[in-house]
Amino acid sequence: MKNEFRFIIVLFILCVACSSCATVPLTGRRQLDIVPADVMLSISFQQYGDFLKSNTISKDAAKVQSVKTVGRQIQTAVEKYMAENNMSDRLKNYQWEFNVVESQEINAWCMPGGKVVVYTGILPVAEDDKGLAVVLSHEIAHAIAQHGNERMSQGVLSSLGGQALSIALKDKPEETKKLWMTTFNVGAQYGVQLPYSRLQESEADHLGLIFMSMAGYDPHAAIAFWERMAKLKQGNFNLEFLSSHPSDQTRINNIKELMPQAMKYFVQK
Repeated sequence: MKNEFRFIIVLFILCVACSSCATVPLTGRRQLDIVPADVMLSISFQQYGDFLKSNTISKDAAKVQSVKTVGRQIQTAVEKYMAENNMSDRLKNYQWEFNVVESQEINAWCMPGGKVVVYTGILPVAEDDKGLAVVLSHEIAHAIAQHGNERMSQGVLSSLGGQALSIALKDKPEETKKLWMTTFNVGAQYGVQLPYSRLQESEADHLGLIFMSMAGYDPHAAIAFWERMAKLKQGNFNLEFLSSHPSDQTRINNIKELMPQAMKYFVQK
């Protein structure tokens, strides 16, 4: 009887989840979205502020200026794309911010609401503004496609037992914080960082190519960037079946296939 009751509860949660969906820009894919946007943004702004307080913000003026300049150009392109596709409402209450953090980690991320962090460790791999545009457009694309919201919704259902996030924030603050940090790939101290799925990565690559093209950066730079990233990998981590990300060559091949479409958006600066 107890097992039957649990089954009914799980079935109810799944029914609620299926009725709570959003659509990914460009691809039109339906995705799980049970966390209200205002809740996502509120947590994002708080956690972003906490992260900056507990990490060293770079004082290298040249690096900071480069990230902010390229970031603002990608932001403008995103806003233009969303307006042209009647989706500007998805950027409502965004508070764009770009910061550089001192860390050897090769990483960058964007939280909901346009809260971006670039680690100094990824800058040598980016090499220049074109490479930086690849990084920023890709990470921002994850936010625009609401991949973090999707993973957070999945986490609420699995890790928090379907408990409403607003209640979980009050009753399970540490668990909720850990879920948030792993969801958005922020800080290894919070546990295993959750990789985006292959599908989400491909969507971010696709959207990212369009955003950087509209910002005036040649999307071909994405091929060179991911080739450099591939050289940094060692051993079998490169094998696709061992990762939830596309393999390096699969990703590069997909980007090459998307290049003709991306070039239609390219505006030479």
